[in-house]
Amino acid sequence: MISSSKLKSVDFYRKIPRDLTEASLSGAGLSIVAALAIIFLFGMELNSYLSLSTSTSVVVDKSPDGEFLRIDFNMSFPALSCEFASVDVSDVLGTNRLNITKTVRKFSIDSHLRPIGAEFLSGPTSGLVKHDDDGEEDYGEGSLILNGQNFERLAQEHDILIVNFYAPWCYWSKRLKPSWEKAAMIMRERHDPEADGRILMGKVDCTVQVDLCRRHHVQGYPSIRVFRKGSDVKSDHGHHEHESYYGDRDTDTLVKFMESLVSSIPLGNQTLALEDKSGNKTQNIKRPAPSSGGCRIEGFVRVKKVPGNLIVSAHSGSHSFDASKMNMSHVITHLSFGKRISPRVMSDVKRIIPYLGASHDRLSGRSYVTQDLAAEANVTIEHYLQVVKTEVRSSNEHTLVEEYEYTAHSSLIQSHDIPVTKFHFELSPMQVLITENPRSFSHFLTSICAIIGGVFTVAGILDSILHNTMRMMKKVELGKNY
Repeated sequence: MISSSKLKSVDFYRKIPRDLTEASLSGAGLSIVAALAIIFLFGMELNSYLSLSTSTSVVVDKSPDGEFLRIDFNMSFPALSCEFASVDVSDVLGTNRLNITKTVRKFSIDSHLRPIGAEFLSGPTSGLVKHDDDGEEDYGEGSLILNGQNFERLAQEHDILIVNFYAPWCYWSKRLKPSWEKAAMIMRERHDPEADGRILMGKVDCTVQVDLCRRHHVQGYPSIRVFRKGSDVKSDHGHHEHESYYGDRDTDTLVKFMESLVSSIPLGNQTLALEDKSGNKTQNIKRPAPSSGGCRIEGFVRVKKVPGNLIVSAHSGSHSFDASKMNMSHVITHLSFGKRISPRVMSDVKRIIPYLGASHDRLSGRSYVTQDLAAEANVTIEHYLQVVKTEVRSSNEHTLVEEYEYTAHSSLIQSHDIPVTKFHFELSPMQVLITENPRSFSHFLTSICAIIGGVFTVAGILDSILHNTMRMMKKVELGKNY
């Protein structure tokens, strides 16, 4: 058995008898300073242990093949009618989608960009429209010429006023003219405007009656509008509530449509034409016309992760547009790429990475509106966007946040073509990868031990130096006295 004396010989921490130690004022001061230093360094180390450090690297984008990118947007166009506003998508691979409506909503807005009424349901405007065959006999002039002086009076004298807003140079207006005039003559013979008074067909030359067409927000030619007496004038701003006709433009279809409107109003009945009682026979060929000249477009589209374009323009397969009167000025309320990140998640991530999300919606709140919407026409606005993916991962390779940030450069140009608003986006093949670097508990304990031992060692050295210095000074003073 090992004796206790031999066991004591391996003691690394041998004790000095208390009666051989001496307390000093300098030692007490150094002890207090050492204790405060330990507490301060312990707090700093604990804060470093509890905080999360990250490392940033740039790697090749590892998105799977065929993955689509979502683009969310909310834009207001004060000079573009919802009737023809179209959202299109194209890319370098040949994708070309026109007039996306499934994930896009449109609202008519006033001059202050505030929505008017419910969602505007434009429906399809690019389908093939039937016209009368060319080369038929002379059609004559059956419709009445309307202008700013007689429009309001005639709208109140007849239960139904159907107006063709046209432009003489327009191809589609020229194709409509024969069938329109023939249909007007047929309706005039069947329902004399003076004796019957239930229906009247008229036409407005928008190159002459510019103010009248602007007041009714006519942007495409020809625009066939249906006005009903009694329910068509709003007292707050004098605007006519009316419907737009989108059906075929041959004589037989036009006559059949107008007869369906007249049939809902008995002859000699003085009741105002407040509603269409003809059932659903005309629901597919007429819809509410825009109540204002502006439009808010909001929603999202999905695009391939290749260079492409998001285009907002006036589009129709059976209407013409006057480029000299088109203006694509707009205000961007929101534009972002990728999945929506909740504010709570983004706030939590920003506590770790403050700069994250600074360019997530860089164009949001930007305004690209000319001073005079009527005079400053032919304005095409293009935005060039460079998109970079940023991914935040935990230490176990679990994705915490995936977001897309972008830079933007915009330009306004005059164009002789139909002006558009184009967002040209290009995704970087590289992505920013941010990885968490948590500290282990063993490393924290090692650091705490190093702090305590280091502070006590340094304090002991300083105390020894100070004590020996004072003792030598006392010896020198004693030697001088003797």
